[in-house]
Amino acid sequence: MAEIDLTAFRRDLHAHPETGFDLARTGAKVAEVLEAAGLEVVRGVGGAGIVATLRRGGDAIGLRADMDALPIEEANGSAHRSTQPGRFHGCGHDGHTTMLVGAALALARDPGLSRTVHFVLQPDEENGTGAAAMIADGLFQRFPMRAIYGLHNMPGMPLGTFATQDGPFCAFEDNFEITVTGKGGHASMPDKGVDPLVTAAAIVGQLQTIVSRSVTPMEHAVVSVTEFVTDGARNILPSRAVLRGDCRGFEAGLSDLIEARMRTIVEGQCTAQGATGTVSYGQSFRPLVNAGEPTERAVAAAGQVGAVDAAHGRVGFSEDFAAFLDHCPGNFILMGNGTEGAQAQPLHNPGYDFNDAAIPHGIAYWTALAHMG
Repeated sequence: MAEIDLTAFRRDLHAHPETGFDLARTGAKVAEVLEAAGLEVVRGVGGAGIVATLRRGGDAIGLRADMDALPIEEANGSAHRSTQPGRFHGCGHDGHTTMLVGAALALARDPGLSRTVHFVLQPDEENGTGAAAMIADGLFQRFPMRAIYGLHNMPGMPLGTFATQDGPFCAFEDNFEITVTGKGGHASMPDKGVDPLVTAAAIVGQLQTIVSRSVTPMEHAVVSVTEFVTDGARNILPSRAVLRGDCRGFEAGLSDLIEARMRTIVEGQCTAQGATGTVSYGQSFRPLVNAGEPTERAVAAAGQVGAVDAAHGRVGFSEDFAAFLDHCPGNFILMGNGTEGAQAQPLHNPGYDFNDAAIPHGIAYWTALAHMG
C-alpha cells in the first residue's frame, strides 16, 4: 500500500473547497485513496456521502467525518488558501476528512484489528441536512454498527487535548422569520399608516423575555434576532418589516416553549399596534446527546493520546452529528486545534485554518477507538 502525504492531502482539500452536497472532487479524491488501500467503498450514500468499510470480523462501529466547506471568503494568505471565490474550509472539515482517511489507511495496515469499521464521510454538515440524507438512504440498515463516533477540532484548546461529556453536549438550533405587515406612507404623516417598524422593534424587545421570564434558570437558552429588514426609505414609512433569528437550547421541550411564546408575543404586539404578523419557525439542528458506554470508550481512547476532559460541560454550537445519535448510540468529542495563530481563530472566521500538527493526534484517537469502541 502506497503511503500518502496527509498534510499535502489536507492542504489540497483546503485549496479546493466544495459546499453542501456538491462534493464531486472531494468525494472522488477520498474514495480513490480508500479504494487503493483495499477498503470496500460505497459512493453516493445520501447523494454525496461515502461509506468505506474495513472488514475484520467481530462487531462493527462507525467513525464519521464531514467533508463540506463554508460559503465564506478566506482571509488567509497561505500557499494552500482557497482557490474558489466565496468558498472556504473555515470549520476544519478538510482536517476532519484527512484524519479519518489517515486512520483508515493506518487500520488497513494493522493486523491486530479484529472488528469491522465503517468510515462514514458525510456531506452538508453545515446546513444540517447531510446526516438525515444518509440515514434516509439506509445508512444504518446497509452498514449496521453498534455505535458511531464523531470528532471536531476546537480552536483555543491545546494540541493533544480532548473534551466531551456524557448526556447533552451540543445545542439544538432553531431558526425563525417573523413578518410584520402594516400600512406604509409618508414619514411626515405616521398617523395615516400603521408603522410595522415600531411593532417589530417592540417584538425584538419582548423576545428577550422568553429566556429571562419563561425559561427556568436551571436551563440554558438563547433567542437572538440577527436580521431586521424593512421596505422603507429615508422619508417613507415601511409597509413590511421582517425579523430573522436563531434560538439555542439543549432540551427538545424547550424548542416548543420558545416557539409558543414567540407566536404569542407576535400576535399580541401586532394586535396592539393594528398590524398583522406571521411566524415561520423550524429546527435546523437537534440537540446532540452522547450515550454512556460509547462516551466511556471515547474517553479511554482519547486518554491514550493526550489529556481529556471527560466532564467538559455543554457547548452552545450545534452539530449535524446529532441526527446520527438519534438512530444509533455514540459519542461526539472535541480535539484541540492549538492556541496560537490561524489555528486559534474561531470556527467560521475568515482567518481560521486547521492545524496540520493535529493530524497525528486525530489519527491516534481514531485508531485507539477502533480497537476498543
